[in-house]
Amino acid sequence: MNFAVVNLGCKVNRVESDDAAARLAACGVETPEAEADLIVVNTCTVTGEAEKKTRKAVRRALRANDRARVLVTGCAAAIDAAFYEALGDRVTVVGKAQLADAIRDWCEACSSRSAAGEPADLANVPAVQAEGPADLSRGAARGASETACAPIEQGDVAPLLHIGSGFRNRVGVKVQDGCDNACTYCIVHVARGRATSRPADEVVRECAAYARAGAGEIVLTGINLGSYCDGGRRDPSATRLAGLLRRLLDETADLHEPGALPVRFRISSVEPRDVDDALIDLLAVADGRVCRHLHLPLQAGSSKVLREMARPYDAERFRVLVERLYAAVPELALSTDIIAGFPGETDAEFQETLALARACRFAKIHAFPYSRRAGTPAAARADQVPAEVKAARAAALRALGDELRASERARRVGTVELALVEEGGVAMSESYFELPAPVGAPLGTLVKATM
Repeated sequence: MNFAVVNLGCKVNRVESDDAAARLAACGVETPEAEADLIVVNTCTVTGEAEKKTRKAVRRALRANDRARVLVTGCAAAIDAAFYEALGDRVTVVGKAQLADAIRDWCEACSSRSAAGEPADLANVPAVQAEGPADLSRGAARGASETACAPIEQGDVAPLLHIGSGFRNRVGVKVQDGCDNACTYCIVHVARGRATSRPADEVVRECAAYARAGAGEIVLTGINLGSYCDGGRRDPSATRLAGLLRRLLDETADLHEPGALPVRFRISSVEPRDVDDALIDLLAVADGRVCRHLHLPLQAGSSKVLREMARPYDAERFRVLVERLYAAVPELALSTDIIAGFPGETDAEFQETLALARACRFAKIHAFPYSRRAGTPAAARADQVPAEVKAARAAALRALGDELRASERARRVGTVELALVEEGGVAMSESYFELPAPVGAPLGTLVKATM
């Protein structure tokens, strides 16, 4: 069986797509879409533009050849399965929880046909359908109890590690899924459901396997990564994110080749409310084995706008947290997400956002014009900001981001950081800057590089 995997969206989607490719590689060969018998499209719905790209990707997969089965999964499929099912008989919509079973079924069908001397043909493989249309009620999205810490039902790691040829050099490991927050602009908590966490023992086994396989950097990912807990949330002894990282550091410290550096870990993104003293202390003492870089979503620098977004902090609290982080970890680099033109945002409130972003010295700003998502409280507001105003504010944020990034790069000139060698002759520094890789340095290894 030939297969192709098309990924859209966030780092969690990237890890899930890599896991799907690793499972499919056990029974098939990855090829371009035009040659594939099965095309997996992992969808995204975080913004209107992401939704458009998703629909275009599924239609392109159907046009790629007239025999391929197209398996559609991910957040957009969870929100509107009927739309994708209506695109044709070759489309199967599969929930994230059922994806591994669907791949297993297709692999078994192909193996049976191969054993019988028949060509791979997925047309008659039973489809594993999603459980049903998404329930857009907030209660369903948040789950029956906010005090439980439900485990992800995943009894084993992927059968093949997604490392080496065909995969990214920064290895992603999903440790958490779902979100119990309900920001008024966001639909992802509906698509993903309530927060769940993988057992720490399972995460450690997977990361240890990657360390033995020579991984230089492992990126811990999750929809709301900072909510990670291995045990009930009311249990003060439950392992949280900092505790998980300490275990990972201890249990991978010696799992590397002689002369090589031990694997390092990167936190993909963490909400401000989840940055506690334990995490700050770990960043300060881990000597770079936990990258001194955090992606800390701000979303807005106006306390009024943050309150209307249902973000659990105000501008001053965010500023104080950033000051604490820089005081404890002077080498720290911060990146962020900011939404431009949230409903009701005034020019003065947007200026507050620019001022706070400048004060925080962000090394990178991901700027997004507000995207109206059906089913969210913000979408129902009558005070939507005109498209041209949102575009202008997003452009101003990007310009500020470029300025601050250049300043942060200049501040680091002459310093030495460990960098991960990637394709194209570049290496990614701990602070998330690209540097020239030393000639001959193997892909996926850590090297000392001068900024």
